[in-house]
Amino acid sequence: MTDDVVTVSETTPAADVVRLLDRHGISGLPVIDRDDKVLGVVSASDLVRERAARHPDGPGETPVRGVMSTPAVTVHPEQRVPDAARLMERRGVERLPVVDEEDRLIGIVTRRDLLRVFLRGDDEIRRQVSEEIVAGELGLPPGAVGVFVRDGVVTLAGDAELRGAIARAGFAAWRLDGVVGVVNLVPPVPPQEVARPG
Repeated sequence: MTDDVVTVSETTPAADVVRLLDRHGISGLPVIDRDDKVLGVVSASDLVRERAARHPDGPGETPVRGVMSTPAVTVHPEQRVPDAARLMERRGVERLPVVDEEDRLIGIVTRRDLLRVFLRGDDEIRRQVSEEIVAGELGLPPGAVGVFVRDGVVTLAGDAELRGAIARAGFAAWRLDGVVGVVNLVPPVPPQEVARPG
């Protein structure tokens, strides 16, 4: 997420937005109100469509409110990276404003940001799970839990008596950048023998 976000208000002229996009080398930005709440998003594509549809003898410069896409598709900072990526794909957007619990803008995440996360190597993810989660958070000795990572999918293996700890490690691994799945290979609990009345 980028927390230094270029924004405009809904009354900003479209020509000013074009200049901002060019100056900052970006392709879109959030439109906010006076309370920093996100009203919409305006992109270079929106501006091109507006210019193409404008009649040469029509009224002057269009304000952003007439060009922006609204309502904005937003995410909260605690949402997982894979979920944000799926939301972008499903809604066909290039950027997601990040908002707090009161829907005020606190940052923005772009497809480029997500790609950087997904480009984390499997070895780096495995090291983080082994050292920071299994040894650090759970306090287990090295080798107590097998940690394998392939294409961002973390596989955890261990003895049945470590079932609870491995489940906690799996939940923690989901929060790591670059993790797209978690597989738990702990053996199932054997069925309990039923005591027969004697």
